[in-house]
Amino acid sequence: MEKRKLGKGNLEVSAIGLGCMGMSFSYGPPKDKREMTALLRAAVERGVTFFDTAEVYGPYINEELVGEGLAPFRGEVVVATKFGFDLSGADNRPGKAGLNSRPEQIKKVADASLKRLQVEVIDLFYQHRVDPDVPIEDVAGTVKELIQAGKVKHFGLSEAGVNTIRRAHAVQPITALQSEYSLWWRKPEAEVIPTLEELGIGLVPYSPLGKGFLTGKIDDKAAFDSTDFRSTLPRFTPEALKANRALVDLLGAIAGRKGTTPAQIALAWLLAQRPWIVPIPGTTKLDRLEENLGAANVELTADDLGDIEAAASQITVEGARYPEHIERMTGR
Repeated sequence: MEKRKLGKGNLEVSAIGLGCMGMSFSYGPPKDKREMTALLRAAVERGVTFFDTAEVYGPYINEELVGEGLAPFRGEVVVATKFGFDLSGADNRPGKAGLNSRPEQIKKVADASLKRLQVEVIDLFYQHRVDPDVPIEDVAGTVKELIQAGKVKHFGLSEAGVNTIRRAHAVQPITALQSEYSLWWRKPEAEVIPTLEELGIGLVPYSPLGKGFLTGKIDDKAAFDSTDFRSTLPRFTPEALKANRALVDLLGAIAGRKGTTPAQIALAWLLAQRPWIVPIPGTTKLDRLEENLGAANVELTADDLGDIEAAASQITVEGARYPEHIERMTGR
């Protein structure tokens, strides 16, 4: 698979990575460990070298799965993980757990993640959400110390606003920003992407397929289990799903013309936006993995991109992407 470089740190990864969260967290009950291990290794065999996890996914069990599954490929793949949540409480899920990016906590998380991932150095260490109680300069400075100590290679932020990005980057250069970005959520285009371009920071879009919606497999009759976090999202109510169908129909029309799938068009559109954008679609199924990776071979012409832009500009996406208490954690 084609490779891309994230940031001025020249972190080279596959053009499409693999988000591992759903293997053990958030999209229903944890999946079978043996099957997920096989999927991780199948991804490597198909050219994926970029894998995304976090201590809070589970918590902890996703890092353990990724560490064990990728152990045979140590040194050949890039694994990103994250710090920033306080998991000491009874309810330690994202959105429920509080934030904690105090320097001593960051160092503690780094040491624990190294063990769970079975590696000697964390390739990319993101702050999962900006902690308003800890100056971002202290966070960046702590990660800088971890880099100097040989425990971390690259620093990243997730869902941070431009002011935070600039302040952190001045202390320790940021290699990548992870944020939601897709045809379903284009807010980063206004300020974030121009700032990343100016500073030389890569963008890693999570939920590049709109948490599954842009695949065209979810309609307004979809029912989500209580263990599936989409059951709590305003954008996944039957009314919103029905209203937003126009976006999927657009992708389907382009896909029909190109002989591909809606998911592949959605991912190819992201890849066409900038050469330093690396989406990380998640999946628990081999056929979906292969479909997603096939997007790297889909070439969208200037006319294709113009058609998508013209049509998308006429579509108003309905529903907030997160409940208010989670949305408040983003864009700081």
